[in-house]
Amino acid sequence: MTAAAARVPQPGRRPAAGHAVASGRLRALVPPVGAAIVVLLLWEFLLQALGFAEFLLPRPTTIVTAFLQQWPVLQKGIVYTGGEALAGFLVGVSLGVIAAFATARWATAREALMPVAIAASSIPIIAMAPISSAWFGVESPLARIFIVTLMVFFPVMVNTVRGLTSVEASALELMRSYAAGDVDTFRHVRIPNALPFVFTALRIAATLSVIGAVIGEYFGGPRYSLGIYISSEAYLFRYPNAWAGIVCACLIGTAFFAAVLLLERIAIPWHRADGRDA
Repeated sequence: MTAAAARVPQPGRRPAAGHAVASGRLRALVPPVGAAIVVLLLWEFLLQALGFAEFLLPRPTTIVTAFLQQWPVLQKGIVYTGGEALAGFLVGVSLGVIAAFATARWATAREALMPVAIAASSIPIIAMAPISSAWFGVESPLARIFIVTLMVFFPVMVNTVRGLTSVEASALELMRSYAAGDVDTFRHVRIPNALPFVFTALRIAATLSVIGAVIGEYFGGPRYSLGIYISSEAYLFRYPNAWAGIVCACLIGTAFFAAVLLLERIAIPWHRADGRDA
C-alpha cells in the first residue's frame, strides 16, 4: 500500500470506531449499575436477615409492590411536582443568568446584587415554605415555584459570574488589540468561557429544584402531589407507599440531571472532549 493510499480513510474503519465508542460507554455504565445492584441486594437480604421491621425501612421488593399498586396516584404526582420543579428551575436559571451578566458587567450591579443573592441563599427553605404558601395560596403552584426559584437562583448566579470573570488576561488583551468592544468580548470570550460553569450550576440546580418542590408541598398542594403524598402516607404508617413517593421524586431529579447532561454534550462538546469540568 502506498503512502497516499494509507492516508485515505478506509470505509471499514468507521464501524470499528463507532463500536469502540459504544463499548466504552457500556463499560462506563458497569460500575454505577453494579454498585446499584449490590446496594439493592444488600438492602433486600440484610434487612430480612437482621429482622428489621417493615415500618422502619421497607425492603426494595415491598417498595416496588407499593409503587405498582399506587401508580395511578403517583403518576399524577410526578406530573404535578415535576411541573412545579421545572417551572421554578427555568425561572431561577433565567433570573440567575441575567443577574450574573449584570454583576459581571457593572460594578454598581455587583455591589447591589451580590448581598441580595447571598441573603436569598441563606434563607432556610423549610421556614420559607409556609410563608410562600400564605403569600400565593395553599393550593397555588406559585408557592412551590417561588421556593424552587430561590434555591436555584444563587448557584446559577455565582457560577455564571465566576465563568464570566475568570477569563485569561491574554484573551482579553487579544480582544483589545483587535479593538473589540465590550459586546464582542462578551460574545466571543466571556460567554464561551462561562458555559462550563453554567452547566455545572445547572447540574446542581436540577436536583435542588425537585428538593425545593417536594419541601414546599409539605405545606400545601393537592393530595396527589408528591410532598403531600409522602408526608400523609408516613403519618398514616404506610411507609412502603411513602418510599414509593420518594422513589418518584428521585426519578424526577435523575431525569432533570440527565437532560442537563445531554444539553451540555450538545452545547459544548469541545469541553467534554477535553475531559475538563468547571
